[in-house]
Amino acid sequence: MEPLNHLESFVQSAESGSFSAAARRLGLTPAAVSKNVARLETRLGVRLFQRSTRRLTLTEGGERFLAQIGGPLATLQEAVAGLAKDDGEPAGTLKVSMGQAFGREHVLPMMGDFLARYPSILPDWHFDNQQVDLVGEGFDAAIGGGIDLSPGVVARELSRIHVVAVASPAYMAGRALPAQPADLAGFDALLRRSSPTGRLRSWTLQHADGQQATVDLPRPRAIFNDPEAIAHAALLGLGVAMLPMAFVERGLRSGELVRLLPEWHFDAGVVWLYYPSKKLLPPKTRVFVDFVLERFRRERFAERMQVA
Repeated sequence: MEPLNHLESFVQSAESGSFSAAARRLGLTPAAVSKNVARLETRLGVRLFQRSTRRLTLTEGGERFLAQIGGPLATLQEAVAGLAKDDGEPAGTLKVSMGQAFGREHVLPMMGDFLARYPSILPDWHFDNQQVDLVGEGFDAAIGGGIDLSPGVVARELSRIHVVAVASPAYMAGRALPAQPADLAGFDALLRRSSPTGRLRSWTLQHADGQQATVDLPRPRAIFNDPEAIAHAALLGLGVAMLPMAFVERGLRSGELVRLLPEWHFDAGVVWLYYPSKKLLPPKTRVFVDFVLERFRRERFAERMQVA
């Protein structure tokens, strides 16, 4: 039987396309991964990869071998990872990706209760607004949107997120409330610039009856590329903002912000909880998924994020 580390090096190299990427996943050096694969090829008498300076490509024999051992190896790895400590407690490092502001506001407050329940789990949480390769970068879970649902990834819906028009009471003092979306053009607008394209994001709203309207924005007061910064600017009374409920809910509850055009909103899509679709999830991942789903349900997160 081949050593487990040889097989792991082969599978990780095949999935990632390079010895360097496989080494990062496995905590080894690229040279060690390359040596493990070479020893496996020698033992099998089959070349598994066509090597180039840019990428590894599986040979026909390599593809056949990967198909044969991929499932059994994953089951074995899950069994090893799932071995509890002597007391049966979920343990290990839990690598999770989430959006910066969303994670700080809605996920981080759960950490105390989660650690109290599972003290042997070490959270390794990455607060980043960039999309991640859940499987390729070795994440146990991710919270957000836009991750590619490639084979091997499961997505559980946490909530749809509505975007609403808000401003501070101080800014609205002495100003008439807007009666329809077109009226927003008369206010100082706090606009968002799209990071991928550099374009200013337009304001589109939908009425409860299904009618849609796009607001002409002739007078921007300030432009940001970060919704959390826009939320702070609105709290400071600098103008009117269109923001997801995830960024303004606290301000609306406290009265630091007021919602304009309460019958209008825009559906920004879904925030998801992602995790690898393994038949046997490691206990640390399983309890995290269950904890987040139960906590978001108990706190009625979806209802709070959908205003109409």
